Amino acid sequence: MTWLKKVWRILVEIFKSLLVLAGIGLTWMAASLATSAIYRYWKPPFSDYVIDLLNAILGVILFILIVLLISFLFRPHQMRMLNSIIAAIRRIAKGDFSVRLEGFDKLREFESIVHSINEMASELGRMETMRQDFISNVSHEIQSPLTSIQGFARALRKPGLPPEKRDHYLEIIEAESRRLSQMSDNLLKLSSLEAERATFQANRFRLDRQLKTVVLACEPQWLDKDIQINLDLEPVEVEAVEDLLAQVWLNLLHNSIKFTPHGGEITLTLSRGEKHAEVGIADSGIGIDKQDLVHIFERFYKADKSRTRSAGGSGLGLSIVKKIVEIHQGNVSVASEPGQGTKFNIAVPYDWKLNS
Repeated sequence: MTWLKKVWRILVEIFKSLLVLAGIGLTWMAASLATSAIYRYWKPPFSDYVIDLLNAILGVILFILIVLLISFLFRPHQMRMLNSIIAAIRRIAKGDFSVRLEGFDKLREFESIVHSINEMASELGRMETMRQDFISNVSHEIQSPLTSIQGFARALRKPGLPPEKRDHYLEIIEAESRRLSQMSDNLLKLSSLEAERATFQANRFRLDRQLKTVVLACEPQWLDKDIQINLDLEPVEVEAVEDLLAQVWLNLLHNSIKFTPHGGEITLTLSRGEKHAEVGIADSGIGIDKQDLVHIFERFYKADKSRTRSAGGSGLGLSIVKKIVEIHQGNVSVASEPGQGTKFNIAVPYDWKLNS
């Protein structure tokens, strides 16, 4: 369809050029007829060559006057179009991103401008919606632990409170405070990932060794739930930002441990693909519903809100995972069935360059 439009535009341009030539020819003929009528009554004292030259100049002047007259007649319509574009830009500047300019299809001089304005308004509207959702989600997530802290702090003031209850309330306040701190750290992490990409420094390291280190770092958590960890790791060397990738494996492994029941198992695999190192993290946990799978990488989204809240999650871990993998020009996907566990598949290029 695009090449048809290009051909049509070329034909239109050729037609316009022919119209201009025809207009010049007609005005030259009109000038010649006018001067011939004059010369019948007044014999000019110069040669035929000079007469033809004067006719050509008079024809061009007549053509320009006609073009100016047509432009003057169509000027109000063009001004209306221009004013509507200016009005749309002013509405966008005031925060109205629902603006859409229409009816400019036949005016090629405005077509690209109008298309750019509509695209800008649409993108700004999408960003504004994301901003409002983000603020709403942050407010909601902060309000919950603050309410708990406030309520239990008030309860601690009651006289004659048994020591065991006092300790229990203090534990809850401490846990909610940790959750707020973790949320703040994760938000700062996301902001840093989005704003400071140019500062990342890549280095070459063994990815299989890094995965083993992460598993050992999480040993207290999976031992506490008597979870069996299975490793099937090929020796693979990659060039990447080591600290960022470690954060990916930590977030995913923590998630797997969190949602895997006591006595379950988690399997980590690492294999060599054609262009990517392929990492798999599978668990025998509760699984994720199909309608939740498409949303799990969104900020603050929680497929199982009650479980996530009780476990102290903020709904930002998988957003960080996705962002880090995207920075490395890799990809992350997930497969899951309720009651059948979840598997995350991550592909990371062997040789990552920031500007590649």
